[in-house]
Amino acid sequence: MLEKLFRLKGNNTTLRTEVIAGFTTFITMAYIIFVNPNILRMAGMNSAGALGDDALAYNAFNDPVVGAVMVATVLSSALATLIMGLYANYPFALAPGMGLNAFFTFTVVIKMGYSWQSALGAVFVSGIVFIIITITGIREAIVNAIPLSLKNAVSAGIGLFIALIGFSNAGIVVSDPATIIGLGNLTEPHTLLALMGLAITGILMARKVKGAILLGIIITTLLGIPAGIVSIPEGFTPVSLPPSLTPTFMKLDFKELFNLSGGAGILDAVIGFLGVVLAFTYVDLFDTLGTLVGTGAKAGMLDKEGRLPRINKALMADAVGTSAGALLGTSTVTTYIESAAGIMEGGKTGLTSVVVSLLFLASLFLAPVAGLVPAAATAPALIIVGVLMMGAVREIDFSDFSEALPAFMTIVIMPFSYSIANGIAAGLVFYPLVKVISGRAREVHPIIYILAFLFILRFATLAG
Repeated sequence: MLEKLFRLKGNNTTLRTEVIAGFTTFITMAYIIFVNPNILRMAGMNSAGALGDDALAYNAFNDPVVGAVMVATVLSSALATLIMGLYANYPFALAPGMGLNAFFTFTVVIKMGYSWQSALGAVFVSGIVFIIITITGIREAIVNAIPLSLKNAVSAGIGLFIALIGFSNAGIVVSDPATIIGLGNLTEPHTLLALMGLAITGILMARKVKGAILLGIIITTLLGIPAGIVSIPEGFTPVSLPPSLTPTFMKLDFKELFNLSGGAGILDAVIGFLGVVLAFTYVDLFDTLGTLVGTGAKAGMLDKEGRLPRINKALMADAVGTSAGALLGTSTVTTYIESAAGIMEGGKTGLTSVVVSLLFLASLFLAPVAGLVPAAATAPALIIVGVLMMGAVREIDFSDFSEALPAFMTIVIMPFSYSIANGIAAGLVFYPLVKVISGRAREVHPIIYILAFLFILRFATLAG
């Protein structure tokens, strides 16, 4: 049955490899189970109201609403990832996106003044928009129009981006008001543990040990116990019943999105609504495209023309996940760059995603165990994945400046602006610009010209 569903032999993989890859991906992204509820609770998704207790010291099980958000996070991740595995047969995992949840909380709710129920309504509408443009083939056309050099640049850029996240989580790189970023205190116990984990994982990788990344995470977590970084609470039980989903399930509110009270006109209401929906749509669209193309390129999944087969099915998993997540009670679901960790472990089919999905469901009852894995244990995995993904730069023709500059802008803007979408936008703006100036306008797909114009318009609007 597994061979029929996932074509393991045809993809030159085994059941053991896919399971290890699934465990690896899940462990590197399991933080979202706890981080997402704590970000959304600051949008008022808690019994006490917005900005109640300190988010980092908050236990999601203490509040019915936050607990419901956690359940919604798990269920939407499990559903979308299962669709990715069974429908698209790709080893990508999905969950509520970091950055998108921050936009949901700090921009849409706190800054713009919408309720979290209305914000969920906007997320749901953006998911429907995704489904429509996926069915019509618009999303696939956009992906196929992107030149191969930029697709390789996206892979390398994601490598730098994911490595930066790892360095930051490890405390190796920190913010510095004088130099923007700087070297952290390497003698901090948390950072020392991460450095040890990086060394251990690096040695395992160099010796080509199967499951090296997963083993590195487990060993680092165990080392964190005597170091006092991983603390097992008194009376710790590995299994617990999940909270109720009732406080967030089907709580979408569309009325406020078009609220005309307070003197607001119809045009203002419509523009405000469209602005929120389009913002969710834009970030999710290009974050997802970047992850699929970037990790797909590194895993050798792209064809000779740089296209990802069955990409519409992969995009549909993302679209359905976003709409379902809004109904359950969480922000936009997107494809995770942490999927690269499992892919680097050899995951090649949807079986990897199915394993991740099952682990998400299990986490509803095993959340206390998943919560023991510290950031210091997952940070080395992200850094190692960054190393592996940087290899894509070898496929870029840096002797051709019209290819080199757009690729370079794509690569560096991702980590420098902390956004995959911004990196893709930068590359797609510079690509037609340089090609036209160098007299090679015919090499640019018409869709790229349209995207470049829209990106320039968007950046101009943001600047204004």
